[in-house]
This record gives sequence, C-alpha cells and structure tokens, in this order.
Amino acid sequence: MEKRGQWGSRFTFILAAVGSAVGLGNAWRFPGLAAKHGGGTFLLVYLIAMVVMGIPLLMMEISISRKFRKGAIESMRGINKKAEFIGWAATSNAFVIVCYYAVVFAWVILMFVNSWQFAGMTGNSEKAAGLFFELSKTTGAIEGADIPGEVLLCTLVAWGLIFYCIRNGASSVSKVVKFTVFAPVILLLIMAVKGCTMSGAMDGLKVFFIPDFSALADPSLWVDAVGQVFYSLSIMMAIMFAYGSYLGDDANIAMDAVIIAFSDMAISVLSGIVMFSTMGGTGMLDKVTASGIATAFIVYPQAIVNLTNIGWLNAVFGAIFYLMLITLAIDSAFSIVEGVSAAVADKFHLKPKTVTISVCAICGLISLVFTTQAGLAWLDIVDNWTNQINLILIGILECIAIGWTFSLKKILAEVNRNTKKFKTPYWWFAYSIKFVSPVLLTALFVWNMIVLFGQNGGSYGGYPIWAQIVAGWIVSALVFVSGFIAKAVINKKKKDGFVEDEVVWKE
Repeated sequence: MEKRGQWGSRFTFILAAVGSAVGLGNAWRFPGLAAKHGGGTFLLVYLIAMVVMGIPLLMMEISISRKFRKGAIESMRGINKKAEFIGWAATSNAFVIVCYYAVVFAWVILMFVNSWQFAGMTGNSEKAAGLFFELSKTTGAIEGADIPGEVLLCTLVAWGLIFYCIRNGASSVSKVVKFTVFAPVILLLIMAVKGCTMSGAMDGLKVFFIPDFSALADPSLWVDAVGQVFYSLSIMMAIMFAYGSYLGDDANIAMDAVIIAFSDMAISVLSGIVMFSTMGGTGMLDKVTASGIATAFIVYPQAIVNLTNIGWLNAVFGAIFYLMLITLAIDSAFSIVEGVSAAVADKFHLKPKTVTISVCAICGLISLVFTTQAGLAWLDIVDNWTNQINLILIGILECIAIGWTFSLKKILAEVNRNTKKFKTPYWWFAYSIKFVSPVLLTALFVWNMIVLFGQNGGSYGGYPIWAQIVAGWIVSALVFVSGFIAKAVINKKKKDGFVEDEVVWKE
C-alpha cells in the first residue's frame, strides 16, 4: 500500500475545506434565499442553523476520518460494521452529483468563453437572457438527444481540469487551492465595488441586510436555512471524510471547523452583496430568485448588459463574473471526486490515482447525458432527488449511527485533542448530533415530501413521470442499495483471498 498523503500544512487543509464548502450555491442560491425570506432575517436564521447543526457535524466527520485515516466507507464501518452502507450511500450519491455538477461547471466555462458577446447587447435584456439557451441548445424539457459541439468541448475541459487538480490527491490539491480559493474572493470584491458604486445599490443592500421579522413565522424560512447550511458545508458527501483522513495528528479540528464554516458564510454574504447591489443598481431587484441556474444563466446576464452604456466594459464584467463562478465550481467539483476515489481506494486497497482516473472516466461518460439538448431537464430531476431526498436521508442515518451507536465522548476528545483556548463543549456537540441535527433534517425531509406529494401530487417540475422514475426514484434506490451490492462483491472477493482492513478506534 502507498503511504497515505497528507496536507502540507494546517493552512492548506483549511483552504481545501473552504474551497470544497464554497461552491456555486454560495454565489447564486444563498442570495436568492435571502431575497425570498426577508433578507437579514434569513442571515440570522442561517447563522443559528450553522452553529447548532453545521459546525458540530463538520467537526464530527473530520475528526472520525482523521482518527481512522480512512474515507467515508471505511470510517463508517469503523464506527459500526452495520453502518458501512451509510458510507457507501454517501459515496454513491456524491458520484451521481459530480456527474451533473461537472456539466454545470462546463456551462459556466461556456458562458465565460462567450462573454465577449455581451459587448453587442448593451441594454438588450431579452437577448442577454437567451444567450445561454442559444449556446447550450437546451430545450428545457425531456426532448432532444443532440450534443452541441461547444458544450462537449467545455465538458472535456471541465473534466480535464478536475483530474489535473486531484491527480496526486492531497499533494496536488494543496497546490491548486492556494489559487482557487483566493481568486473568487478577489473577483467578488471587484464586482462588489462595481455594484456598490451604482445608483440604486443601497436599495438592494437594504433588502439583503435589513431583517423582516414577520418572515420568522414562515416555516419555509427555517427549512431553507437548515437546508442551505447542510448543502453548503460539503458534509454527508464523503468529502470531509476524505479531507479529514489526510490531516496530521497535530491538527486543531475544533478551531479549524469553526474557521471553515464562517469562511463559507462570509463568502456567501459577499456573494449576496454583489448580487443585491448589482440588481439594485440595474433596477432588477424583483428578479433575484433562489433558482441557481436561472440566476446565473438568465437573470445575471440581463444585469450585465445594463451595468454601463459601454459594451466592452459590460463584457469585461461578464467575464469576471463567470471566471468567478469557474473558480468556485472547480474546488467543489474536484473535492467530490476526491471524496469518492479516496473512499473506494481505501475499501479495495487500490492505488488512489488509478481510482481517480476511473472515477473521472466513468463520471465523464455519464455526464454526456447532461450535455444533450435535454440535459438541463435531466439535471433538474437528478439534482432534486440527490439533494432533497438522498442527502438528507444520509444525514439522518449518519447522525443516528454515530450519535446512538458510538461514544460521542471519544469523538469529542479527538475534536478537542490539540485545542487549548477553544474547546467544544460536550453538551453542544452531543445534543446537536443526537437530537438537534436528526430532528431538523427529518423536518426538512418531511417538508420536502409534503411539497412533492401534498402540493404537487407526487410529480416534480412537470416532467414525464417515467423520467422522474428513471432519473429520480431509481437513482435514489441505487444509491441506498449500493452498499449491499458492494457487500456481495466483497464477500465474493473474500473467497479469492481478499482481506478487509481492520478498522478500530484506538485509544
């Protein structure tokens, strides 16, 4: 077996974890949810959810994997052999997610490459809104199997960049994140300065920061805030298990998790400042929505062509915006692949680089489905099931398995091992994992089911039922049975001499 890679420094680990946590959702979903739920009110509830649920769960995953030096699958088996299937579900769900996330990454590259076209659209909001559809040839429905050449090329570029960043695991990631984490912050600051200097910007910032306390009575506010924290931190996706397994024994997990969580929130707030000041300055505040794809590819282009009366300058800001999204997307994309490859390599005693090549190749082939004219519709269906159903159920199961079948005092001791000034208190950590987090996630899951079945009659997005069954329910079923299928394969391999690692918590 190869010696396990390690982060070059504590700073590198924090950068990598922040890079994974900060993704496209920070730039487009967070501001949209703030607009939907009373601005500052959403920020307040989001902060509460981060403290009571997000940070303890982040600490939990990082500390367990640091102790075992294993990815998600083996770490969950170390907690309880019967819980191994949860690690498989998290890994399989991440595998599905990266198949379509890479295509969203490709679309962002496509818009960046074509941002020069904004120069000829000054004041023409309608034409700007249609640029994405013109380039991607998407129908928005389950219709059309052709793959536009430019989209295919951008997808190949996206996968090439993903593989390049993680070709040597922690070693290559350490080098990349020093650029990819700081670059979007710099680009966001440039856009924030531009947005805040526009007349009307203050109107947007007031909407973003001034709380509307009447929104607190809306249960969907709490559901969306919990969901955003949960999705944003890269937990329950095998990623933090992989990243934690590369940590040295001297890591201060208690403090690092807090830094990662609040860095993630800070970039979300900065993204909100950019979005609201720009939309306020262009008179488009009413168009800010929680729909990420629409915000990035339809709404924001309209704002870009109305930023100034100078076409080439608008094109420059368009290029900056999509370059910023590229730097946000790449960290999240390669971290998902790393989570999957580390978990599988650990389980089957394979060379990490070999597994990474295989994962990129297989996911790359599957991702071709999302590059077709019907790709946006397929992506919407798969994204809904992987996030609104699978990820939440995995979170509930993980909290129950770790909180109720293992000693949280042992895990907390690992969290606090190297901290002196800031020690995570047991009551906060234990109550979050055993009670608060599973209850909040269950409420989130129930709410999603009420919306799906109670409000929408069991159908999502108006797509054909057969498409929802294939890309939704069947994919979800495969995610949760993947562990049992793997167990059957492992039992067969054992007859040929394969020996599973002994994963135990050593005091």
